[in-house]
Amino acid sequence: MSFIPLSNGSRTLHLLLAVASVAMVACGKAPESSQTSDQAEQAVAARIQKVGQFRLGAASHEVRTGEAVFKAQCSTCHATGLLGSPKFGDAAAWAPRISTGFDALLTSALKGKNAMTAQGGGAYSDFEVARAVVYMTSAAGGKFEEPKAPEAAASAAK
Repeated sequence: MSFIPLSNGSRTLHLLLAVASVAMVACGKAPESSQTSDQAEQAVAARIQKVGQFRLGAASHEVRTGEAVFKAQCSTCHATGLLGSPKFGDAAAWAPRISTGFDALLTSALKGKNAMTAQGGGAYSDFEVARAVVYMTSAAGGKFEEPKAPEAAASAAK
């Protein structure tokens, strides 16, 4: 076996490389964890969770006023009297309808009547449609009370 003599500088370099290699291996070792397997699984799940989530169900939004629903949904026909609809604020056109009562008007709005399509089950809740009915009839001389919110009506019935 032949021995290659190394100078002091080379020995120092080799020693430093060996110490650095050992340190890198030692640092790569995972520290002992105090987590249970459930906690570790939860931690992994949190790190790899999806970016977004999709949930089915009723969308939550601020309850709209009768005026807001009228402007967004009803004004297309009722602002101009299109297709024979009673024009907003026209007391003579609304009077016979108002005389049928709030419930009849609400039923017509929710289920549809003549050229008016059903508004129930659409973009607005029945409560919001009811508010729009009150808003439109009030502009034509109707005196219907503002409907109670579903939560308020349920608690009042108890």
